[in-house]
Amino acid sequence: LHSVSPLSNTELSGGVALAAKYRKTNMVIKNICCIGAGYVGGPTSCVIAWKCPNINVHVVDISEMRIKQWNSDKLPIYEPGLEDVVKECRGRNLFFSNKVDEAIKEADLIFISVNTPTKTFGIGKGRAADLKYVESCARKIAEVAEGHKIVVEKSTVPVRAAESIIHILSANTRHDVSFQVLSNPEFLAEGTAIENLLHPDRVLVGGEESEEGEKAVEALSWIYNHWVPKEKIITTSTWSSELSKLASNAFLAQRVSSINAISALCEATGADVSQVASAVGQDSRIGSKFLQASVGFGGSCFQKDLLNLAYIAECLNLPQVAQYWLQVTDMNEYQRTRFSKRIVECLFNTVTDKKIAVFGFAFKKDTGDTRESPAIYVCSHLLEEGASLNIYDPKVSEGQIIEDLTNTAVTDSPERVTKLINVQSDPYEAVKDTHAIVVLTEWDEFKNYDYKKMLSVMKKPAFIFDGRKILDHESLIKLGFHAETIGKRFTRNALHRSSGESFPAFSWVM
Repeated sequence: LHSVSPLSNTELSGGVALAAKYRKTNMVIKNICCIGAGYVGGPTSCVIAWKCPNINVHVVDISEMRIKQWNSDKLPIYEPGLEDVVKECRGRNLFFSNKVDEAIKEADLIFISVNTPTKTFGIGKGRAADLKYVESCARKIAEVAEGHKIVVEKSTVPVRAAESIIHILSANTRHDVSFQVLSNPEFLAEGTAIENLLHPDRVLVGGEESEEGEKAVEALSWIYNHWVPKEKIITTSTWSSELSKLASNAFLAQRVSSINAISALCEATGADVSQVASAVGQDSRIGSKFLQASVGFGGSCFQKDLLNLAYIAECLNLPQVAQYWLQVTDMNEYQRTRFSKRIVECLFNTVTDKKIAVFGFAFKKDTGDTRESPAIYVCSHLLEEGASLNIYDPKVSEGQIIEDLTNTAVTDSPERVTKLINVQSDPYEAVKDTHAIVVLTEWDEFKNYDYKKMLSVMKKPAFIFDGRKILDHESLIKLGFHAETIGKRFTRNALHRSSGESFPAFSWVM
């Protein structure tokens, strides 16, 4: 954060010009309310407060525990750089509270940043987004709002969700109240959210194609223009904005599943998926990002948005489009299952009563979020096979791990699972008397452990399964580990023969 460059004179003058134009609309933004203090609303509000010191930002949530955490020294979410921003702004122009009604009344602009999980029952079960929290916010805004409000849909929602918000607000509008509804989807990657907010590829603002809609778009654009160059603020129709969010995540998830499909071919043929990805990524038409093979993608967006996109296609009678995007999620499930089965196969086709150390439970590094984490599915498979798991993650709490693995959607025997889980706070303790180490999150610290020390306290033969391709596999094999990873075949005997060492012939394929 300290390395962030101040706005240039050009950017500042652009912001001043936009502000002058904005003031002519008589829609001055002095107070912002963000409903929802989660992974989107929290960081977004903090950065806005930091970059717009003359605007008061009130983050409200019905969860008293979450608000208490935001007002404490231990924030409810971990994100690099977030704590510094909160400490600088909290109490100055950034406030966290449960006073939802009061914040709505005082706000000129209201962000809706609540959760939109996939429906677990009813029409669209397993695919459609559940908009009950968004609807609840809209009804609350309609109930207590006074004067003119700009309502900004920030949550990930299906196309035309803003239309539902507009209907609710319009049906409850009083003579002294008016609304404009905008779509402003987030494009944050957990672990780099603050950096994404400070230096976005683009900021997307969708609004009604009318004079009043354009004024509202200008108002929100003015806020971002305090630190985002004008050319990076893209304005569209509301519906295009909503679909752009789903399409972006679908394209990224598609790349992950594509390279994971190639990883299976690499293991079967002896090719190295990292070399293949490097060669493919050199093509300027393709690029190198999101071509890292792994145990699969997770998080709150990719799976949910893909299923949502497929459901929309089905509802519009486009079954081929729906099946195309569902295949991306099918490949992700295949990758997780394939990795889990390979662990069992390598451990002599049984993990019953065997101890396995699991490194990483978050869906990616630099976050404590476990939503749709591949670790949940891999661990669940191992538990079903009777393994005992020693789980270590530097940011995920014991309670969260137990909750995820005892969820009835994952297993039908929570009591049995609880007995098989041992959450550790020290990775060196986690590996004692274990048969294998399974790496499921790409935390940087995992690269720097003393694996020779770990090997000395493990059962032999000792295995290490790298589901994130972050370790030095050749060094691990030389130490005495049987190493397995995604998209690459190791020939142990050939490797050591090239270094002049003599080992018994032994080949492991992954």
